[in-house]
Amino acid sequence: MIWPRFLRTAYRKEPISAFVVIVGSVDTAIGGMGGYGGLVLLGLLAVSSALAWRWLTWQRWQRNHPPDKMAAYALPPQSARALPMLSMSKNQRP
Repeated sequence: MIWPRFLRTAYRKEPISAFVVIVGSVDTAIGGMGGYGGLVLLGLLAVSSALAWRWLTWQRWQRNHPPDKMAAYALPPQSARALPMLSMSKNQRP
């Protein structure tokens, strides 16, 4: 079976919560087609709890790893030495 790229990356990053999402969605589909309300609720509960768990771990990770600040590079107001003169190659002098 060929999985879409986002499913593969999600499953590799968090295999437990991805497995619970898959099982919950299958339970929801089976319960919805078969008319079993309890199975639909169990599937929805499993999917929502796995997504909440993933969101909480992402929030925790983001709190512990703040984004890196990019260094700001600016030219000094005046250079200590002048820039060298641009010249043509030695063979082509004016």
